[in-house]
Amino acid sequence: MLVSSDTNFRYLTGFFGDAGALLVGREDAVLLTDSRYIEMAQQEAEGARALMHVGRLEEAVGEQMERLGGARWGFEAEHVRYAEYQRLAGFNVELVPTSSLIEQIREVKEPDEVAAIRHACTITVQALEELFVRLRPGMRETEAAFWLESRMRELGADGPAFEFIVASGPRGSLPHGGAGAKPLALGELVTFDVGCRFLGYHSDITRTVAIGEPSAELRRIYAVVLEAQQVGLAAVRAGVLARDIDAAVRGVIAGAGYGERFGHGTGHGVGLEIHELPSVGARGEQTLAAGMVVTVEPGIYLPGVGGVRIEDTVLVTEDGCEILTQSPKELRTFGVSGSRNLQGGGLH
Repeated sequence: MLVSSDTNFRYLTGFFGDAGALLVGREDAVLLTDSRYIEMAQQEAEGARALMHVGRLEEAVGEQMERLGGARWGFEAEHVRYAEYQRLAGFNVELVPTSSLIEQIREVKEPDEVAAIRHACTITVQALEELFVRLRPGMRETEAAFWLESRMRELGADGPAFEFIVASGPRGSLPHGGAGAKPLALGELVTFDVGCRFLGYHSDITRTVAIGEPSAELRRIYAVVLEAQQVGLAAVRAGVLARDIDAAVRGVIAGAGYGERFGHGTGHGVGLEIHELPSVGARGEQTLAAGMVVTVEPGIYLPGVGGVRIEDTVLVTEDGCEILTQSPKELRTFGVSGSRNLQGGGLH
């Protein structure tokens, strides 16, 4: 097997460089990388011999394929460019495409992986809660995002898990609205979709909070999303089809009349990548297993008005799930004298 994805050879060997390839033969395994990473590879890689290549990586890969033996070599179809494939095809081996083979192995996390994700979630929640009490009208979305990233690093994070989503007021209707120059204003909801990396593993949480008093319409969609998320969390357990969780969540939102305003999937796997298998959506064919880590993140997005998303990262267990992103989910208001929970947001 030729492993070209840096995430996959990281998973298999522990090497954290982003340039190279892993060749797993019948009796030997070789990790190829260049002069920038060879010392790191020799220190970090387990289960494979780290060798430095000079020149094109594909040429070194082809030579190692022939040396390691075996007439048929699998390769990751999603991670080999066509030009690379053409060069590899010139060697005396048969190339067999594979799809998501190692990604499927990664779905169920080992205890040390769960521990890293759990700690990433703890860092993220602490930073987010510390930010909330600092929110005020006039603070720019970018200012909030910068503060969050800096605080996560202070708390021990490797760095951000992705470009933070901070979307306030009408921008809240953008499911992936990155932080902009817009200042926070009274009467608005603000959606924070954030996460960090710890030892290479990711966290992911979304909370939507109010700056001052939001409208009845915004409170209503918040209540619908919260109910949908609670239904989704209750549906998570080993043995359940991922698409059934999506259907349960979508049913609540559609039943409240907002079905067309929830366009993305309910969730995704989390691990060495922020989005990985399993997919928790309408086409999610995987059966959940204990040890998988997934998100549950329904949302409603109203153009010109705003939006709400609530997301947790959870560990699948035999009889349910453990929420790793422990943070309050009732609608809270910040940016005025003190903060409080907003009541009366029910479906009426």
